[in-house]
Amino acid sequence: MPLHDPSAAVRPPHGDAPDALRARVAHFVGTEVVPREPELDAGGEGARVAMAELRLRARESGLWGLPLPADLGGGGLTLGRYAPLAEAEGASDHGPAALGSAPLLDVGMLARHGTPAVRERYLRRLVSGEIRACYAMTEPDTPGTDPFSTGTRAKEGPGGGWRVTGRKWFISGAADADLVTVLARTSGADGDRDGLSLLLVPASAPGFRVVRPLPVLGGAGQWEIELDDVAVPADHLVGAPGRALDVAGERLELGRTLRCLRWLGQARRAFDLMCARAVGRSGSRGPLAGHQLVQQHVFDALLALRTTRPLVYEAVRLIDAGRDARTEVGLAKVAAARTLQQVTDAAIQVHGAAGLGPDTALPALFRTGRAARVLDGPDELHITSVARRVLRAYAAGAAAPLGDAAPDGGPGPG
Repeated sequence: MPLHDPSAAVRPPHGDAPDALRARVAHFVGTEVVPREPELDAGGEGARVAMAELRLRARESGLWGLPLPADLGGGGLTLGRYAPLAEAEGASDHGPAALGSAPLLDVGMLARHGTPAVRERYLRRLVSGEIRACYAMTEPDTPGTDPFSTGTRAKEGPGGGWRVTGRKWFISGAADADLVTVLARTSGADGDRDGLSLLLVPASAPGFRVVRPLPVLGGAGQWEIELDDVAVPADHLVGAPGRALDVAGERLELGRTLRCLRWLGQARRAFDLMCARAVGRSGSRGPLAGHQLVQQHVFDALLALRTTRPLVYEAVRLIDAGRDARTEVGLAKVAAARTLQQVTDAAIQVHGAAGLGPDTALPALFRTGRAARVLDGPDELHITSVARRVLRAYAAGAAAPLGDAAPDGGPGPG
């Protein structure tokens, strides 16, 4: 049976209670994905084989593509139902890819804004895992927080379609992508708010080149690409011409929330490692768990997890309801990134030298937490944006709402 045959996908167990389905996802990540992280992290052919095997196991387990559209072969879960599963998947960086939920942003974007030809040609193949997509917005010489200065250009070709030239970097998964959504200027001058468009570029097109990997604090996964007069069909324009930021804003809001959920899953993993170390490690003065400073680390980490999770789920609730969630997403993104870094740092401290070496996941988790405060919008961007929005509301005579009552924090510390 072909690994990417859509008919191989097993329908998810919708009859499962939410907690039971989350437990199944967590078990799959813990027993199938985590043990293979060294292979997956190493990259190359070994990583591709390992990932293909994990994806087949996810299909066989009925856990494939749970948040993707049911009419395309996915599980059809709403964001609200998927959110706890995203936490469980996110305990490993490789969880979303192994379980087929990684293309959620691309599938949603193309389903809403792709042309009929694009939807027909690519959507089902993205859901099945036959092809992969990535998103290219940031550039080496342009601040990531200033898309209006994008240097990549797309001009209409003499025979129709577009010709795209530029360079992008810090792109997740670009080395294995078949499609790359590229932000490019199609009209206007640098700094204009209008005139930016999104184009779906086939990675096989002449002139498209993966330039180099960009290790993030020593870890793989990010890439730089170059486009040299790449021909793109006219029907591969995503959304209306010149209106890229409308589509990008919608995508970023959901994307940041998904990242927050996955960071919560990783923070929970670090918390579990810390507590296991505390109760299982003894010295001349007894178990680490009896030391007050270790107890302080545990308390502070638990407090961070318990206070961050409701912020993230408030963003989930608003997005799921189709409401404006910009303030909630900004709060959640800063809090979740800080929490992942804080909890992992505490876990490393409790492990001592062992927390710095290759025998635990802590170095990778800490790297993710530190990078999270820069990638997907630096903390400063979100802090400024949220504060300005709140102050504008006060200037208009309306106090900013503090948010509705948070949902139940769910099982465990995370």
